[in-house]
Amino acid sequence: MTSNRRNFLKTATFAGAGAMTGGLIPGCISKQPESNMAGILESVKKSHSQRFNMCGYAAPALPLVRVGVIGLGDRGSGAVKRLSYIEGVEITALGDLRKVAVEGSQKYLTSIGRPAAREFFGDENSWKNLVELPDLDLIYTCTPWILHTPISVYAMENGKHVACEVPIARTIDDAWQLVETSERTKKHCMMLENCCYDFFELLTLNMARQGLFGDLVHGEGAYIHNLMGYNFKKPLDDKQSDGAYTDMWRLKENATRNGNLYPTHGLGPICQIMNINRGDKMDYLTSMSTIDFTMGKHANLLAAGDSFFAPYANKNFRGNMNTSLVKTSNGRTIMIQHDVSSVRPYSRLHVVSGTAGGAMKYPEERIALGHSWLKDDEMKEVQDKYTPEIVKRVGEMAKKVGGHGGMDFIMDWRLIDCLRNGLPLDENVYDGALWSSIAPLSEWSVANRSQSIDIPDFTGGSWKTNKPHGINLETGGTTKVLELKEAEAKMQLNVK
Repeated sequence: MTSNRRNFLKTATFAGAGAMTGGLIPGCISKQPESNMAGILESVKKSHSQRFNMCGYAAPALPLVRVGVIGLGDRGSGAVKRLSYIEGVEITALGDLRKVAVEGSQKYLTSIGRPAAREFFGDENSWKNLVELPDLDLIYTCTPWILHTPISVYAMENGKHVACEVPIARTIDDAWQLVETSERTKKHCMMLENCCYDFFELLTLNMARQGLFGDLVHGEGAYIHNLMGYNFKKPLDDKQSDGAYTDMWRLKENATRNGNLYPTHGLGPICQIMNINRGDKMDYLTSMSTIDFTMGKHANLLAAGDSFFAPYANKNFRGNMNTSLVKTSNGRTIMIQHDVSSVRPYSRLHVVSGTAGGAMKYPEERIALGHSWLKDDEMKEVQDKYTPEIVKRVGEMAKKVGGHGGMDFIMDWRLIDCLRNGLPLDENVYDGALWSSIAPLSEWSVANRSQSIDIPDFTGGSWKTNKPHGINLETGGTTKVLELKEAEAKMQLNVK
């Protein structure tokens, strides 16, 4: 382990919330995050001799999956609820620095008749005590980004599988560490990229697998979502979920890094459609950012009337729009965009272009099998024919349980079903490392006048023979969805 990795693990501390509410641990993120740009070229050029191929690896089946959830803000508390509706799941431990967050999820478990989970809170290192429990199989992490790699590595070192929110790594060194640890321990390390399980993305994935789009030429993905209100919102410590990022951790990321900081939502589905790491790989990247037109001005305006925002005044925030381009070894291109500070409608783009047709998701779902978009009746016919088995099996129940329209639940159900049946995961450590690596690579390119930079092959060359994952449940699919209480179903349907 390199010295910078040791220092990173040494300084990292326990966080306790999810992607919407942020971490809840004073001190763990008081220092502004560093992008670790020094030495990035050396990390990129690293030659990886694969110890064990985690792509296609089926760990021993776990009929009962005992889960510890770390970080119980919006994302973590939502995960607790979703997991509670999946057969064969025991939520064994709950961890967060704030007692109120742990109590909130504990109260939920007992209200639906689930056994009380062990509680970990009040200390910055409590997450380590949770991870070290002998009666755990899976660590489900929903903390601020800077904690994702340390918790994931520590979990695998302690014999647990890992499911971690996006992005799973902030630096190239982090990504390599995850890969090496997963291969050495033979523990799954899945980044929880929920957008890979959204309904239209799964439909187009299945269509691509069936050859409907011909040879794939180009893909586009994005995260365009105005987060100004969230990024500049003061967090509240007396609520489990308050729609803010505690200690302003996400704002600090935007104030200290300039690139595509959140690439995986739009990128993941495109990579699966193109069989990246399974027949093709990313070769190199170039990236460009606009200047910041909004965040700095807003921070200065807030600071003028409220001393709380004084530390964010006169900062060089990342540019509004970042556009990154990737060339693959098989000659395809991928465009990835990131904008969380402009006034425009939400979009992940999801554009698929092939020699026989294409698809786009925003502003409305469209498919073309030729030069014209399919008409409504033709779209329905295509959907009926090519909706994959995984959606047919749990899609309607997923909509009732909730989680971004149901895709979160499909993701969780699929993860648990694979673990219970001893199946390979759809998203393995190589995918999480690769998709997350776009952030630091884009930072380097932006800082160097959009020069191209090689993208590491985290598979050690096995991408040439790795096989695509399955979505039609040729194996597995046996895990049941537990019956929803009517009142709980209504409550979940109202969650946005």
